[in-house]
Amino acid sequence: MQPQPPIKSEKIDIRLTPDAKYMLQEAARERHTTISQFVINTALSAASEVLAERNRIGLNAAQWTTLMAALDAPPRRHPRMERLLNEPTILD
Repeated sequence: MQPQPPIKSEKIDIRLTPDAKYMLQEAARERHTTISQFVINTALSAASEVLAERNRIGLNAAQWTTLMAALDAPPRRHPRMERLLNEPTILD
């Protein structure tokens, strides 16, 4: 006996331009899925990446001390970077 898929009871309404809808239709067709499933899969993937950025990075005591020392240290001069930032650009 196979487990039952979760019941979908929530809905999100979105408005988009005809061009955006066409692009989503084409992308869904390319993935052999529906527009709804394509949007859900893509949005959930992006959401996972965003939320993963919040995850804590575990450091041991020595690593923590090294990190704090690096953050507390005065900035180092980088002559090549200074020169690059002071050169005129095509926008000047």
